Amino acid sequence: MAIVQDTYNATPARGYPGQVINGETSNRISRTCEDAAGIAFGAPVYRGSGDHGCTGTVGTAATFLGFAIADHGVQPLPGGVAADIYPQYGSVAILTSGAMVVNAIGANADGGAVTIGTGAGAADGIGDTAADATHIAATGWVFDETTSGDGLAVIVRR
Repeated sequence: MAIVQDTYNATPARGYPGQVINGETSNRISRTCEDAAGIAFGAPVYRGSGDHGCTGTVGTAATFLGFAIADHGVQPLPGGVAADIYPQYGSVAILTSGAMVVNAIGANADGGAVTIGTGAGAADGIGDTAADATHIAATGWVFDETTSGDGLAVIVRR
């Protein structure tokens, strides 16, 4: 039989945003996407305005639901949203507890509390900045590893 592949990447990808990283106990819910631009995989998700709706627009700690789980079954459509985004009116799978890969900003400490920036600046996003007027606490979520800069990170809520 012919060899199909005889070389392999020595450093395989460590994950992708929205990936449920392992099989530990988790909780998942679903809500309907209200955003015209959709909700990206791995992004924070908040309670929407309608019953069982959700939005990626930054809300408050009280409206925070969890993080969007990647779904390879979402089909990108011509003129629609990208392949790694839940489209408007789509059913969004949300991880409310468990372990997930997200795009994080800055250096983050193992065990550092996860916060979400409320603005559009370079310092806003998922990180371990102290909760304040511009950073919402993602209650119970912590970094499961140390990161040295922007990129993929594993966060957990147990």
